[in-house]
Amino acid sequence: MVNVVKRIQEYNAGRDPQRLQLKYKNIRNDPFTFLRGTCHLFYERLPYSGLMRTAPLTWICGDLHLENFGSYKGDNRLAYFDMNDFDEAALAPASWELVRFLTSVLIAADGSTASAADTRSLCRSFIDAYSNALSLGKPRWIERDTASGMVGDLLNGLRGRQRSTYLDSRSLRKGKQRSLRVDGKKALPVTDKQRARITKFMQKFASEQPNPAFYKVLDVARRIAGTGSLGVDRYVILVEGKGSPDGNYLLDLKQALPSSLTPYLKVAQPKWKNDAQRVVTLQRRCQAVSMAFLQPVMLGKTPYVLRGLQPSEDRVVLKQPRHSVGEIQQVMSVMGNIVAWAQLRSAGRQGSAIADELIAFGQSKKWKKQLLDAAQACAAQVRKDWLAYCKAYDAGVFTA
Repeated sequence: MVNVVKRIQEYNAGRDPQRLQLKYKNIRNDPFTFLRGTCHLFYERLPYSGLMRTAPLTWICGDLHLENFGSYKGDNRLAYFDMNDFDEAALAPASWELVRFLTSVLIAADGSTASAADTRSLCRSFIDAYSNALSLGKPRWIERDTASGMVGDLLNGLRGRQRSTYLDSRSLRKGKQRSLRVDGKKALPVTDKQRARITKFMQKFASEQPNPAFYKVLDVARRIAGTGSLGVDRYVILVEGKGSPDGNYLLDLKQALPSSLTPYLKVAQPKWKNDAQRVVTLQRRCQAVSMAFLQPVMLGKTPYVLRGLQPSEDRVVLKQPRHSVGEIQQVMSVMGNIVAWAQLRSAGRQGSAIADELIAFGQSKKWKKQLLDAAQACAAQVRKDWLAYCKAYDAGVFTA
């Protein structure tokens, strides 16, 4: 018997109290946000049997759901649409990635006008696109010139974005100098000690780069972003970039913690140097093009992931009746393709199945119904766990 309250408290122990309270408040809102914020609980609940044990081993992002896809600037400065969160990445049966995503679709539908038939159709669109892309055996990618529908609209919308406009949304300008906008929604103030620590780290980091002046620190704040990771040590850093005020850049520095899947996997994992190396290595391996500035770094003895700040707005928002079922189906197909391409791209690496095994899995039909049935069961469990959490939260159990 899993004690939901105890598990959530144990998993989040030691996090920044201010941001942790935001997380606890957020996951009270609805089952979908709860699913996003309790990845560890999802996998503890997942039975290690049937398809969840026999599917080919692949490199998975580990926390796949509707909002873990988005657009980003690659290290070649072009815009792509891909999976964008690899904090939980691990070697696992391919079905683990698929069942979590389908569960997110089923749970998200709870708050929409979609009928049960529509929701099943969306799930099938994802599964069919995934299996077809896997069957072809050739990894591709989504970029502006090849994207269509809602994803194409998102990427084309980035074409006209001015850096100065984006900077204005995240910072305050006084003359030729900028400082971060600390609004309690996207950023919180740092202590003098934290500012000094991050500045010192960046000075050392800059000294090892081809253009040290680019990384001159102008301001630092604690970042508020995500759901599952809220409370983890994380900063937004404003740096000189290509010149003040409108050539500045925003960087994201986030502590890397162990994958929450590891305790429940019966699959040997590589011996990583640290968790930042795991996250960055697998993100580089699975994405067609890496995010700008992505690399593992160390602050003292603690691993962090450094990368360019990705705006949370750069996602496809799937809300009915704003969008038709057909439009959302097209996005489901894109997401199914992306998952298959990532698994093919990372095939045969450090224990993952080779491409031939993945192709055979994609061509098989027998696992599709098993997967949908498993997702239905998982969704029912998430709803039940959320209600248990709500009862405890409303009773004041999660108040600091």
